[in-house]
Amino acid sequence: MTQSLFTCCIISVLFITGCSSSPNLTQQIRADKNTLHTPAEQRELPLFSVYENWQGVPYRWGGTTQSGVDCSAFVQIAYREAWDFQLPRTTTKQSHVGIAIKEQQAKYGDLVFFKIGRKSEHVGIYLGNHRFMHASSSKGVIISRLDNPYWANTFWQFRRIRPN
Repeated sequence: MTQSLFTCCIISVLFITGCSSSPNLTQQIRADKNTLHTPAEQRELPLFSVYENWQGVPYRWGGTTQSGVDCSAFVQIAYREAWDFQLPRTTTKQSHVGIAIKEQQAKYGDLVFFKIGRKSEHVGIYLGNHRFMHASSSKGVIISRLDNPYWANTFWQFRRIRPN
């Protein structure tokens, strides 16, 4: 009898936790975005407007439009739209602009670079709270977390392009 009761309890717990769902990543990002900045503050932060206009645009190597964009073009466009600042077109050239800073010094708007493999590089724009926006080759324009194991393992450097 005790074993049957124990088994029923375990099955019930598994059923309840299996039926509950965690919020999807988009909801988590919205929640985090809202906790980072109030709606009024978000309107003052130009990168959030850029992200809302580009969110979900598919990745296309060499792409520079909303029908498809690569990571360096997205960063170049975001800087131009947010601050009327012209960055170079390629990730390699962008990685030499501004000054290198330590991860602890990273602020909203800094560029974050990754080395993927021996020759491939990736770039995004830091938003604060371990989050950055970028054009992902698999998911298009999204916000990701730096503490995700993939990004943590490929992290290369931060660069400050403009004073914050």
